[in-house]
Amino acid sequence: MKIKRVNLRHLKLDLLHPFTTSFMTEYDREFILVEVVGEDGQSGWAESVAMIDPLYNEETIKTNWHMLEDYLIPILLRTEIHHPDELSEKHFSHIRANYMAKSALEGAVWDLYARQQNASLASVLGGTKKSIEVGVSIGIKDSIDETLDVIGQRLSEGYKRFKLKIKPGWDIDLIDRVRKDYPEIPLMADANSAYSLEDMERLAALDDYNLMMIEQPLAHNDIIDHADLQARMKTPVCLDESIHSLEDTRKALKLGSCKIINIKIGRVGGLTESKKIHDLCQQHEIPVWCGGMLESGIGRAHNIAITSLPNFTLPGDTAASSLYWAEDIIDPEVTVEDGSITIPDSPGIGYAPSVAKIDKYTMYSKSYR
Repeated sequence: MKIKRVNLRHLKLDLLHPFTTSFMTEYDREFILVEVVGEDGQSGWAESVAMIDPLYNEETIKTNWHMLEDYLIPILLRTEIHHPDELSEKHFSHIRANYMAKSALEGAVWDLYARQQNASLASVLGGTKKSIEVGVSIGIKDSIDETLDVIGQRLSEGYKRFKLKIKPGWDIDLIDRVRKDYPEIPLMADANSAYSLEDMERLAALDDYNLMMIEQPLAHNDIIDHADLQARMKTPVCLDESIHSLEDTRKALKLGSCKIINIKIGRVGGLTESKKIHDLCQQHEIPVWCGGMLESGIGRAHNIAITSLPNFTLPGDTAASSLYWAEDIIDPEVTVEDGSITIPDSPGIGYAPSVAKIDKYTMYSKSYR
C-alpha cells in the first residue's frame, strides 16, 4: 500500500445552535480534512478533531497542520505499508503525543485500505453489529426549561441516552428537575473536568438520581483522584480526557479510577489504538462508548465504524448530521431512526464525501506528494 498524494483542507462549518460546555461555547467548527490518494487513484478520508484553541487538550488546528505537513505526511509518503496498524505501531511511534494529528492521517489510510479491500471500514476493524444505538449530548443552556424542551424533542426522535453538560452551579438543580420530569430516561452527566476532590460531597449527591455515569468530573490529566472519587460514589465514573492510550487505560483500570471508558478516536491517536483499548476493556468487562467532538459527517462515519465493535455496549454521541449542520459534507448525511444508525456496508466509511460541498466550505488547501 503506497500513498502517492495527501491533500489537506481547512474547513469551517457553522453550527445550527451554539454548543456550550464547562469551558467554552462553540458557534462553528473549524477542522482539517485529510484525503490520502493511493497509486490506484482511490481516496481515503478522515478529519482532525483538534480545535482552534487548546482548551479541550493541547492540540490545535495550527499545531496539527504543522505536525501533518512537517512530520507525519513525509513519513507516510516515503513508506510502503501493508496494514494501517503499522502507522501507530511502527512509523509514528517515535513522535510523542500529537494524537489528533496522527489519528487524522491514520484514519484516512484506514478508509483507503477498506476501499481497496472492497469492504466496509466497520468490517475491516472487526465490527460485528448491523446497527448502533445512539444518544445525544446537550450543552449548557440558558435555563433548565430550555434543557427540558430539548430533551423532549430528542426523546420524540427516539434517542436512547441523554448526556447533560454540567459545571459547578449548573448541576444538582438541573439533574433534580430533569429527573422529576423524566424519571426513567437513560441519563448521564458530563463535567469536562470542572470539579476537584473538594467537590466530592456535591458529586456524591448525584448518586440519588440513578445516572448511567458521570463523565470526567476531575482534572483532565488525572487517574488517581478519580479512583478516590469512584470509591466514594456508586454512580459509575467514566473517563474521557484522561485516557490517551492503551497504557493510560491499563493504569486507570488497575487503580479503579472508573467503571466506564469513553473512546474518542482522535483523543487516543487513531482507530488502531481505539481497537486496543476496546479489547482491553472487554477483557476486564468494562463497557465503552464512542464520544463525539462535533465532527462533520466524515469524522462521524469513522465513529459509526468503530462503534460496530462488540464492547461498545452503551449509546454514543454520534447523533444525526441534521442536529448540527444546515448541510453536511457527505452523501447521504448521517440519519437516525428510532435512536439507531444503520452501519453502512459499502466500501470504506460508507458515505461519499461531497467534493462540491467540501470545496464550498474550504478556507485553505494544500497538496503533498
